[in-house]
Amino acid sequence: MPCSIALFAGSFDPFTLGHFDIVTRGLKLFDKVVIAIGVNDKKTPLFSPEKRLEQIERFFENEPKIEVITYNGLTADVAKQVGATALLRGIRSGADYEYERSLADINHYLCGVETVLLFTSQQLSHISSGSVRELLRYKHNVEDLLPPGFVL
Repeated sequence: MPCSIALFAGSFDPFTLGHFDIVTRGLKLFDKVVIAIGVNDKKTPLFSPEKRLEQIERFFENEPKIEVITYNGLTADVAKQVGATALLRGIRSGADYEYERSLADINHYLCGVETVLLFTSQQLSHISSGSVRELLRYKHNVEDLLPPGFVL
């Protein structure tokens, strides 16, 4: 029986409890989850790709079904490279659904891989990388929004 591999791709700057929740739930659905950290030379992230890789690997250091990589380019291309059988996407609200559904259709057209949309747990739905990034920039305490083991 072939291995089912879900690709969870994004910038993850930073990797929030919502992301952690989606990956943890993805592990129940797939044999393996590949977390792909998008790198874009034109954007200045809060954390370097190396720091993001280190942070995420720390969260899942004892989980053999997780692989963390970096990539530059299209999600469809990295999906093919890792042999993904599905793309894993998190959505926070009904408003996100339409946008994510359209991305799912585009990715299916580009790489032939279906997308699994998972609603983030309701208590985590207000958390996004963008909002946490802004809070961190203004020196707010965000420990309750980040997975255990997050190191600044």
